[in-house]
Amino acid sequence: MSKELENQSSSNSLDTAKMVLSLLVLVGSLVGYYIFQDVHPVVRVLGVVAGAAVAIFILYQTTVGRSWFNYLSLAKREVRQVVWPTRPETVQMTLIVFVVVILMGIFLWLVDMFFLWAVQLLTGQGG
Repeated sequence: MSKELENQSSSNSLDTAKMVLSLLVLVGSLVGYYIFQDVHPVVRVLGVVAGAAVAIFILYQTTVGRSWFNYLSLAKREVRQVVWPTRPETVQMTLIVFVVVILMGIFLWLVDMFFLWAVQLLTGQGG
């Protein structure tokens, strides 16, 4: 039992060190982008992309990183299972939303005009 706890604590500290290293690599690539302002912008952006890739690779080596990537793969699988509406259904629903918004706008404008008339009548400010 104590052997498992020792392995788990060393694994946790190693994971923490890997996550800190991943963060340092990402921050280092971002800092490098601003430090090397005289270098061509494409090279600087490629440096940031490479730094982000290395940071993601290091993060994937941790248990937390693997669980995040597992979650993302499961979410991607769920998105593929969604039944997406067809183009005519999308156009029809969009038109319905536009019509309802216009009708609600007209209704609220009429309610506002009624309250304006009522307030003017009650306060004696109307013509």
